[in-house]
Amino acid sequence: MSADKRVCLAYSGGLDTSTILKWLILEGYTVVAFLADVGQIEDFAAVEKKALALGAERMIIENLQQEFVDELIFPAIQCNAIYEDRYLLGTSLARPVIARAQVRTAHKYNCKILSHGCTGKGNDQVRFELAWKACDPSLSVIAPWRIPAFFNRFQGRQDLLKFAAENGIPVSSTPKAPWSQDDNLAHCSYESGILEKPDIPAPKTIWTRTVDPLDAPDVPTKFSVTFRAGLPVKLQVEGGETVTGSLELFKALNDIAGRNGVGRIDIVESRFIGLKSRGAYDSPALTVLRLAHIDIEGMTVDSKVKQITAWIGNQWSQCLYNGMYFSPERELLENSILFSQKHVHGTVDMMVYKGAAHVLSRSAPESNLYSEEQASMDTLEGFSPEDTTGFIAIQAIRLEKYGAAKIKQGEPLTRSS
Repeated sequence: MSADKRVCLAYSGGLDTSTILKWLILEGYTVVAFLADVGQIEDFAAVEKKALALGAERMIIENLQQEFVDELIFPAIQCNAIYEDRYLLGTSLARPVIARAQVRTAHKYNCKILSHGCTGKGNDQVRFELAWKACDPSLSVIAPWRIPAFFNRFQGRQDLLKFAAENGIPVSSTPKAPWSQDDNLAHCSYESGILEKPDIPAPKTIWTRTVDPLDAPDVPTKFSVTFRAGLPVKLQVEGGETVTGSLELFKALNDIAGRNGVGRIDIVESRFIGLKSRGAYDSPALTVLRLAHIDIEGMTVDSKVKQITAWIGNQWSQCLYNGMYFSPERELLENSILFSQKHVHGTVDMMVYKGAAHVLSRSAPESNLYSEEQASMDTLEGFSPEDTTGFIAIQAIRLEKYGAAKIKQGEPLTRSS
């Protein structure tokens, strides 16, 4: 068949993408199904069996876990990435590696079209398609949930189930959870369905990567994280294991923090397309490592540089959330981040307990920014209190002018508001 009728479909094995797979075949397309392994809990053999039974030419499952950690998760830690002060970008971080790998699969199997099952209201349609256009502008896209003939036909779950029954699409006998979730190494997200009512607490049963903090162990778990150039390179658990590989370290911290109930948030965020949405997320390892990294930067990064890198981290986070990973601005920001992390070496001692992560102490012997002697209140060695008089006088020049002007204007600053 002509490459113009060959589609590489992002396939999860769920009802939506199974319907899309069969619909594409009925429309005359040959489908190569693609699924990325980014650390989600999944029966990959069952997904492959289902795709082939529905008529896919082949099912490609690619393990991207190492690539995900090294190229997206760890850079996010280096820049303390966060969106709207709350969201640690778990879903956003996974999309570039998935999208890039899907393009590679399309090239390998001579597909000229890419397709996905993202809804027309979400962020993921933007993230995938912007990534695809950057990775290979020659490929075209079929987005069924934006095609009138498709979304008018399938207006709800009952329409999908009817199509499944008519076309031999297996449907799980397990009742569908009244919310959707997306799982990967960085987090698991939960949204839509009953979670669309932001004034109602999320059910206790939704969380998959963290235990309820109230049910967490009554004894804290202590450990240390060592950083080189801003990257976690060693995890030492008190009385236990030492882990050094990036993927293994991240998985170990997911387990430690998760069983101690660390990393849950329930928020309302601003989607890139302009809508507000409620999401619940549990990101155990990412929560701990971000806190540890912020702490070691306090010992190793100049104060003015920290002000600039805070802005850079925010811009990098915006790029990831909005699907602009494959952009010149993200590349510029990331190179700036790498430069800022050249001397971020040290170890942070931590504790996780009942839903909270705590920094206990830190050390950075290669950095000269912190001096115990200079900071001590018990010695004046290397510091003259008299110098502070001049420092205050210089800093006060503009404030004195401001205060005098307010008095002249009849608005003295001594007056309470």
